[in-house]
Amino acid sequence: MTHRDRGNYTKKHSDKQIDPEAKQLLEASAGQGKITCASVHGAAKTLGITPAEAGAQADLLELRLIRCSLGLFGHDTGANTLPPMETVPETLAQLLDQTSDDGRISCRDCWNIAKTLKLKRMEVASACEARGLRIKPCQLGAF
Repeated sequence: MTHRDRGNYTKKHSDKQIDPEAKQLLEASAGQGKITCASVHGAAKTLGITPAEAGAQADLLELRLIRCSLGLFGHDTGANTLPPMETVPETLAQLLDQTSDDGRISCRDCWNIAKTLKLKRMEVASACEARGLRIKPCQLGAF
Protein backbone atom coordinates (compact mmCIF):
# COMPACT_ATOMS: atom_id res chain seq x y z
CA MET A 1 0.00 0.00 0.00
CA THR A 2 2.67 2.45 -0.94
CA HIS A 3 2.09 5.91 -2.33
CA ARG A 4 2.76 4.74 -5.90
CA ASP A 5 0.20 1.92 -5.49
CA ARG A 6 -2.60 4.31 -4.50
CA GLY A 7 -5.83 3.25 -6.14
CA ASN A 8 -4.43 -0.16 -7.06
CA TYR A 9 -4.24 -1.91 -3.71
CA THR A 10 -6.57 -4.69 -4.89
CA LYS A 11 -3.91 -5.95 -7.32
CA LYS A 12 -1.91 -7.26 -4.37
CA HIS A 13 -4.68 -9.70 -3.45
CA SER A 14 -6.03 -11.30 -6.62
CA ASP A 15 -6.60 -14.52 -4.65
CA LYS A 16 -8.83 -12.88 -2.00
CA GLN A 17 -12.38 -11.60 -1.85
CA ILE A 18 -14.03 -8.90 0.22
CA ASP A 19 -15.57 -10.22 3.42
CA PRO A 20 -18.93 -8.47 3.99
CA GLU A 21 -18.45 -8.21 7.77
CA ALA A 22 -14.94 -6.78 7.36
CA LYS A 23 -16.22 -4.37 4.72
CA GLN A 24 -18.94 -3.04 7.00
CA LEU A 25 -16.58 -2.58 9.94
CA LEU A 26 -13.70 -1.04 7.96
CA GLU A 27 -15.91 1.32 5.98
CA ALA A 28 -17.57 2.49 9.22
CA SER A 29 -14.10 3.48 10.49
CA ALA A 30 -12.92 5.02 7.24
CA GLY A 31 -13.38 8.51 5.90
CA GLN A 32 -12.69 9.84 2.42
CA GLY A 33 -11.07 6.58 1.33
CA LYS A 34 -8.63 6.61 4.26
CA ILE A 35 -8.37 4.54 7.42
CA THR A 36 -5.98 4.68 10.36
CA CYS A 37 -3.58 1.93 11.28
CA ALA A 38 -5.26 1.74 14.70
CA SER A 39 -8.70 1.31 13.11
CA VAL A 40 -7.53 -1.60 10.97
CA HIS A 41 -5.91 -3.25 14.00
CA GLY A 42 -9.14 -2.70 15.97
CA ALA A 43 -11.17 -4.26 13.18
CA ALA A 44 -8.84 -7.27 13.13
CA LYS A 45 -9.37 -7.77 16.84
CA THR A 46 -13.15 -7.38 16.57
CA LEU A 47 -13.34 -9.77 13.63
CA GLY A 48 -10.96 -12.32 15.15
CA ILE A 49 -8.58 -12.17 12.19
CA THR A 50 -4.92 -11.30 11.89
CA PRO A 51 -3.81 -7.74 11.23
CA ALA A 52 -2.49 -8.95 7.85
CA GLU A 53 -5.94 -10.27 6.93
CA ALA A 54 -7.55 -6.99 7.99
CA GLY A 55 -4.94 -5.08 5.99
CA ALA A 56 -5.76 -7.18 2.93
CA GLN A 57 -9.44 -6.37 3.38
CA ALA A 58 -8.61 -2.67 3.57
CA ASP A 59 -6.61 -3.07 0.35
CA LEU A 60 -9.54 -4.81 -1.36
CA LEU A 61 -11.71 -1.85 -0.38
CA GLU A 62 -9.04 0.52 -1.77
CA LEU A 63 -8.69 2.21 1.62
CA ARG A 64 -5.49 4.17 2.08
CA LEU A 65 -3.76 3.62 5.42
CA ILE A 66 -2.96 6.74 7.41
CA ARG A 67 -1.44 7.54 10.80
CA CYS A 68 0.91 4.59 11.14
CA SER A 69 1.16 3.61 14.82
CA LEU A 70 4.94 3.75 14.50
CA GLY A 71 4.84 7.24 13.00
CA LEU A 72 6.28 6.12 9.67
CA PHE A 73 3.66 7.61 7.34
CA GLY A 74 0.30 9.30 7.04
CA HIS A 75 0.54 11.92 9.76
CA ASP A 76 -0.74 15.48 9.50
CA THR A 77 2.69 17.02 10.03
CA GLY A 78 3.52 16.64 6.36
CA ALA A 79 6.78 14.94 7.27
CA ASN A 80 7.22 11.37 6.13
CA THR A 81 10.20 10.63 8.31
CA LEU A 82 10.41 10.13 12.01
CA PRO A 83 13.28 11.97 13.68
CA PRO A 84 15.92 9.66 15.16
CA MET A 85 16.10 9.42 18.92
CA GLU A 86 19.02 11.49 20.20
CA THR A 87 20.20 8.89 22.73
CA VAL A 88 18.89 5.34 22.68
CA PRO A 89 18.68 3.85 26.20
CA GLU A 90 20.87 0.78 26.63
CA THR A 91 18.00 -1.61 27.39
CA LEU A 92 16.15 -0.53 24.27
CA ALA A 93 19.32 -0.74 22.17
CA GLN A 94 19.95 -4.29 23.39
CA LEU A 95 16.41 -5.41 22.58
CA LEU A 96 16.59 -3.86 19.12
CA ASP A 97 19.92 -5.58 18.47
CA GLN A 98 18.58 -8.93 19.68
CA THR A 99 15.41 -8.68 17.65
CA SER A 100 16.66 -7.18 14.40
CA ASP A 101 18.14 -9.19 11.57
CA ASP A 102 20.29 -7.85 8.76
CA GLY A 103 19.34 -4.22 9.49
CA ARG A 104 15.61 -4.93 9.63
CA ILE A 105 13.04 -5.31 12.37
CA SER A 106 9.36 -6.10 11.98
CA CYS A 107 6.53 -3.79 12.93
CA ARG A 108 5.24 -6.51 15.28
CA ASP A 109 8.62 -6.72 17.04
CA CYS A 110 8.61 -2.94 17.50
CA TRP A 111 5.16 -3.13 19.06
CA ASN A 112 6.28 -5.94 21.37
CA ILE A 113 9.38 -4.02 22.46
CA ALA A 114 7.28 -0.94 23.17
CA LYS A 115 4.92 -3.02 25.30
CA THR A 116 7.77 -4.76 27.14
CA LEU A 117 9.56 -1.52 27.98
CA LYS A 118 6.36 0.51 28.47
CA LEU A 119 7.32 2.93 25.74
CA LYS A 120 5.28 4.61 23.03
CA ARG A 121 5.50 2.78 19.71
CA MET A 122 6.82 5.93 18.05
CA GLU A 123 9.66 6.03 20.57
CA VAL A 124 10.74 2.56 19.48
CA ALA A 125 10.50 3.59 15.83
CA SER A 126 12.57 6.69 16.60
CA ALA A 127 15.21 4.47 18.22
CA CYS A 128 15.19 2.29 15.10
CA GLU A 129 15.89 5.41 13.02
CA ALA A 130 18.78 6.29 15.30
CA ARG A 131 20.24 2.79 14.97
CA GLY A 132 19.74 2.60 11.21
CA LEU A 133 17.15 -0.17 11.39
CA ARG A 134 14.53 -0.44 8.68
CA ILE A 135 11.09 -1.42 9.95
CA LYS A 136 9.70 -4.08 7.67
CA PRO A 137 7.35 -5.89 7.27
CA CYS A 138 4.25 -4.00 8.36
CA GLN A 139 1.65 -6.05 10.19
CA LEU A 140 -1.02 -4.75 7.82
CA GLY A 141 0.98 -5.28 4.64
CA ALA A 142 1.53 -1.57 3.91
CA PHE A 143 5.29 -2.04 3.50
